[in-house]
Amino acid sequence: MSTKGGNPNRRKTSKAGPKIGSGGGKKGLAGKGRTLKAEDRPWHKSYTGDDKPQKTQWKQSKERAKAASEGRTTNIGKTKPRPSARRADEPEMILGRNPVLEALRAKVPATALYVAFGTELDDRVAESVRLAGNRDLPIKELARRDLDRRTNNALHQGIGLQIEPYEYADFEDLLEVSRTSGTAPLLVALDGVTDPRNLGAIIRSTAAFGGHGLIIPSKRAASVTAVAWRTSAGAAARLPVAKVVNLTRTIQACQQAGFMTVALDGGGDVDVFDLPVATDPLLIVVGDEGKGVSRLVAETCDHRAGIPISSEVESLNASVAASIALAEVQRQRR
Repeated sequence: MSTKGGNPNRRKTSKAGPKIGSGGGKKGLAGKGRTLKAEDRPWHKSYTGDDKPQKTQWKQSKERAKAASEGRTTNIGKTKPRPSARRADEPEMILGRNPVLEALRAKVPATALYVAFGTELDDRVAESVRLAGNRDLPIKELARRDLDRRTNNALHQGIGLQIEPYEYADFEDLLEVSRTSGTAPLLVALDGVTDPRNLGAIIRSTAAFGGHGLIIPSKRAASVTAVAWRTSAGAAARLPVAKVVNLTRTIQACQQAGFMTVALDGGGDVDVFDLPVATDPLLIVVGDEGKGVSRLVAETCDHRAGIPISSEVESLNASVAASIALAEVQRQRR
């Protein structure tokens, strides 16, 4: 016989306990404290506390723990490696149709000419290929994307010339060459000249006015790069250049070897056109266009020579100043 109300002994509640997240039970209903504002949470982007490095460390430790639990590695917190700089002995590329042609005309020492497939064969490219062939340089055709990769995506116009690393002369050899040249020794040293175009122009002027060599510091100064090679118009192949660690000690070594030393300085004690030591073994020191020669270098030299200029002009370009001084020395020696 059935009853309308059903089985009176049937359970009225579920056997299962309170569901997770339902808030059931005393523990689930217990308060968890005040909710922190966004600016008070070290892990939140709006955090305004003074211990922001601690916030970063907290996020990094959290990411490392998560990566460890998932069995993977992470670079969080590790210093990113810097891209490796080009070593001094690695080959350098001259890029662009005009620069490559100028370098080949100046007979810059090179190892290969690169031309991208599909490059328009205009007069400059055609002459570059012809000059490279005359010098028996390897002419390598490659895909444009490969040339992009070789040049770090620099603007190359489909052509590049790989040049040899410059071989610097030894300072003592430079002194010996100048002393045995048959003419009064003449050397030029640069103090703080950082523009390779100025360096190339000074190399050219030194060679043109009878100089026997150039001295440059090994730090905080321009080196003989592709730009300097091109600006020198081939003179870098004829004029020895020495790199020295300490310019002041090098000047003193020249003095001990019998050289008179002159620093070009706007506030000099003598006019460059009245230089009393022009016919002696001579070292001319040229400084940066803006700062000039350093105080210690100026104090070490025997003379400080100025070039008279109009008051409206503050200073001369380093290569121009060197050319004027060298031309005056040659005039007096003649």
